[in-house]
Amino acid sequence: MTAFRTLPALHGASLAALVAVLLAAPSEAQESDYQVPVNRRDLPIAAPWQPAIETLDARDAKAPPVFEVKAPKGAPNVVVIMIDDLGFGGTSAFGGVTKTPTFDRLARNGLMYNQFHSTALCSPTRQALLTGRNHHSVNMGSITEIATSFPGQTGKLPESCAKLPETLRLNGYSTAHFGKCHEVAAWEISPSGPLTRWPTLSGFDKFYGFLGGETNQWSPAIYDGVTPVDNPAKGDPNYHFMNDMTTQAINWVRSQQSLTPDKPFFVYFVPGATHAPHHVPKSYIEKHEGDFDEGWDVIRKRIYENQKRLGVIPKGTELADKPKDIKDWDSLTADEKKLFARQADVFAAFLDMTDTEIGRLVSAIEELGELDNTLIVFIAGDNGTSAEGGMIGMYNEMTYFNGVDETVPDMLEKYDEWGGPSTYPHMAAGWAVCFDSPFTWTKQVPANYGGTRQGTVVHWPARIKAKGELRDQWHHVIDIAPTILEAAGLPQPRTVNGVGQRPMEGVSMVYSFDDAEAADRHLVQYFEIMGNRGLYYDGWFAGTVHMFPWAPPRNTFENDVWELYHVAEDFSMANNLASKHPEKLEELKEMFLTEALKYKVLPLDDRRQLRVNAKLAGRPTLMGDRKSLTVYEGLGFLPENDFIDTKNTSFEIVAEIDNTASDAGGVIVSQGGRFGGWSLYVHQGKPVYTYNFLGLESYSVTSDTGLPEGKSTIKLAFEYDGKNGDGQPKLGAGGTATLSIDGKQVGTAKVDKTQFAIWSADETANVGLDRETSVSTDYDEESSKFKGKIEKVTISLK
Repeated sequence: MTAFRTLPALHGASLAALVAVLLAAPSEAQESDYQVPVNRRDLPIAAPWQPAIETLDARDAKAPPVFEVKAPKGAPNVVVIMIDDLGFGGTSAFGGVTKTPTFDRLARNGLMYNQFHSTALCSPTRQALLTGRNHHSVNMGSITEIATSFPGQTGKLPESCAKLPETLRLNGYSTAHFGKCHEVAAWEISPSGPLTRWPTLSGFDKFYGFLGGETNQWSPAIYDGVTPVDNPAKGDPNYHFMNDMTTQAINWVRSQQSLTPDKPFFVYFVPGATHAPHHVPKSYIEKHEGDFDEGWDVIRKRIYENQKRLGVIPKGTELADKPKDIKDWDSLTADEKKLFARQADVFAAFLDMTDTEIGRLVSAIEELGELDNTLIVFIAGDNGTSAEGGMIGMYNEMTYFNGVDETVPDMLEKYDEWGGPSTYPHMAAGWAVCFDSPFTWTKQVPANYGGTRQGTVVHWPARIKAKGELRDQWHHVIDIAPTILEAAGLPQPRTVNGVGQRPMEGVSMVYSFDDAEAADRHLVQYFEIMGNRGLYYDGWFAGTVHMFPWAPPRNTFENDVWELYHVAEDFSMANNLASKHPEKLEELKEMFLTEALKYKVLPLDDRRQLRVNAKLAGRPTLMGDRKSLTVYEGLGFLPENDFIDTKNTSFEIVAEIDNTASDAGGVIVSQGGRFGGWSLYVHQGKPVYTYNFLGLESYSVTSDTGLPEGKSTIKLAFEYDGKNGDGQPKLGAGGTATLSIDGKQVGTAKVDKTQFAIWSADETANVGLDRETSVSTDYDEESSKFKGKIEKVTISLK
């Protein structure tokens, strides 16, 4: 302890801090930037202790160096790119029939991983990637909108599992997130917060994107940090969010490098593409017209043959059978073939656009001279391709959630508009199976590699000398965070912001960079999504498909039938060995239960639709048990989970307004948009209430008389026809809408049917205007702004 003899007396806290710094292990320290070792295990990094200065005059004293947190010398920039809802056979580098030149370019100059895995669903994959822990460990057992109160399923990130960007930021990186954020608890997306789990308060310096599972690419609900972006299109008829988010990312990287060129950056670039809605400009669609006329069986076989030719699947790999529910293409009608081929054309166009925009970002980094020392991890999909479009696809994806069956003839009427702003489309499940070749299953099914196997590229020319080589080590999305930390020369932190940290559960992939023959290090991994479950163990995989993506559960959990595959020899899981090796199957089933207990997987929960209802699921809501909500002008951008729910009940809307404008008009209060919602507004001087049923039908009641000048009270009363013949509640029934002004009835109309489950995945509720798309064709977003004053609006449930 002789080092302390020349120091002045210290208080206990200061002494303890100094001891911790001086005793830090050499592996945790970097001497070059500061004159004392740096402890990177406990974040934020503490400034070195400075003895008291006894010199009176600053001119006679030597100023100590200014403390700055810097990344380790030579730490690379890092860019993580992840496409949404794209399976193993999606990119051309992994056999896909749609060219992806950006992905392929990085593959040719980097490493390709053909045994890299997701969780089979978006929120779980993303939270696992950003934390390095299993999805149940970070309470993301499913998507945020169906969270429950069970441990592992709450949707709330524990403070003991700090995100990778927070660790990087506290170690001297600039950090930014562009695109989709599906990791914020649904009831925390409001001005009331808490905002601590939003991107800019959980590690990112910059966020530009949307919160939730999807957004309308033509009219997105976007945040810049925590601030809503009003009308990001700003009247541009060619606006598309994929292009917008790329431009934002390029501008941020350029600014960051201009201002702090010695500071590495971390960019998390995660488009909403190619998740539904499949929105893409006409010019891209025209490029792919006719590409899929041969049908999903022929295209799937072609992808499989490409995969064999390219060597991304082993020789001798079989093409696994497709699910029995997927019809043979040759058995379809001419109309079905026409519609389904169009759906695939649009999906391919969306992928084409996405790869092109990612190419813009890569080129911008190259132009800055930073590409060689940028570690790019490009994951083609956060799960397998989505089969949530069902057997025939959808013009409006929200019809699925509301139990409304669309028909092929009805969708064919939208043929020329498919992918444009007047549609909110998804494709038939046969294409999902096709693009997940050579596997059987799709998104939502972690019991099969079709739901979890993602073509992945790692590109880092300054460090990885191999070019275009394949790596077949088995890895999982939880391995990304430890890989980046090792590449940056950073340890996993013990504490972050004063909270002890749960160790990361993934393993670094760096060992595989220079050695194609290196033995696997990720030997055990469980999988579970809504009762679909599986267990990988050192070349073997056991799993059970408890529930198809398009159907309810097939069995009770106890009666589920498990399958067994020797995946070390059977790449595509084509040969079920359960009957040949029952003892091995039982071993893996027992291992699954062990892992399930370890990582908070139990109890299993397959209540897919019921969990949409917060009360049944047991998660918090902003409204709680309130029957009334009063809102004021300016409040808005509220997602469905954070607004009063008027579905399946009678209700009243009472608006107190002051009409002083000669051209009175605009929205008083609205919820939803073009593909489902309602709006109370003033049009041509008269109050109007419009109920838009899934963009399929619209019902309106218009006042017989105009608004009086000055103050008045507008009331909309909705009487719900909510009883069956036996007196039991009925979901999605119609009702009668009645308008009154200052207590006098001025109009009434019948609403034949209502949406019972969900308005929209991304449209919001607003007072004084209608954001995103418009509920009614009587106005657009700009003209929806109310001319006059809204004192308050009260919505009451009966």
